[in-house]
Parts: sequence; structure tokens; C-alpha cells
Amino acid sequence: MKRLLMIVALAATLGLQAQAFKGKGDVKGQVGATFQDGGNGIAVTADFGIGENISLGIMTNYILNAERDLSFKPRFEDRADLRLRFNANIGNVFKIDEKLDIYPGLSLGLRNFGGHLGVRYFFTNGFGLYTEFSAPFSRYDSDVVGYEYYNNQFLFNIGASFNL
Repeated sequence: MKRLLMIVALAATLGLQAQAFKGKGDVKGQVGATFQDGGNGIAVTADFGIGENISLGIMTNYILNAERDLSFKPRFEDRADLRLRFNANIGNVFKIDEKLDIYPGLSLGLRNFGGHLGVRYFFTNGFGLYTEFSAPFSRYDSDVVGYEYYNNQFLFNIGASFNL
């Protein structure tokens, strides 16, 4: 019984310290899996708080298992993407839970201009989970075919989030 009470007290203490977005000076890192039509891969994100509810960041993702239904193998540049991001961190606006951050945003990438909607939840001060959806609003090439479609479509990410 004492052990159970100690575990509950420890969990409650860790939960009180967790905060999803702290504002200016906050730095978040995320590593996760990406899922899209034709291939899955990995994504790495870094977001830097520049105001109470604003962050700027960078995201890169790479498709690991691109479908090989075309007559040529995809090159590195067909599989990789790099995006600059702007986030409106509005978790505290809804006053749901200080450990929860909801962040809609815009991204400017190598292939398109798009938007994203993400949610991250921190279990401790340093570790949490995130999920994010993104989609292009405007593609730089209006006639995408074959591997040009990779990283230029609806994308779903899920993974771990860290305070850095």
C-alpha cells in the first residue's frame, strides 16, 4: 500500500511540472513516423518560441519505403523534404490542460506552401507525444507525377516530443 501511494505521489509530482508550451525561449524537438500515400518515413522537427503563443521552426522528413511501382528508383531529393514553419501555440487559450498544446501553423517547404495542425501532450517536463496533420495549399509544380507526389500531399505524423 505504501508503494502504491508513493507511485501515485511521484506521478502527480511529475504531472505538475509538465508544461506543453512556455512561450518565448521555449524549444521543442520532435521525432516521429510519417505516413502518406505511397510511402512511410521519419520526421524531425524543432520549434523555437519567439512569443507567448508563437513559435518558428524547421521540419525535415525522409521517406524510407517509397513504392517502387515506377520504372526508376527514387533519388534522395525525391524522398526528402525541408520546411520552415510558423506555429500559433494555442493550448493555453483553450485552458484545457497546461500539458496540452494545440498548434495550427503554416509551412514553406522545398515542394509547396502548406498548413499543419498538431497536438502535443507532455507527460513530464521533458517528454511527451505528438500527432500532426499537414497538407499543401499551393504546390510549386501544378503537374506533380510519380515521385514528385511524395512530400507534396496530405501527411500524418506521430511520435515523441521533447523539451530541449
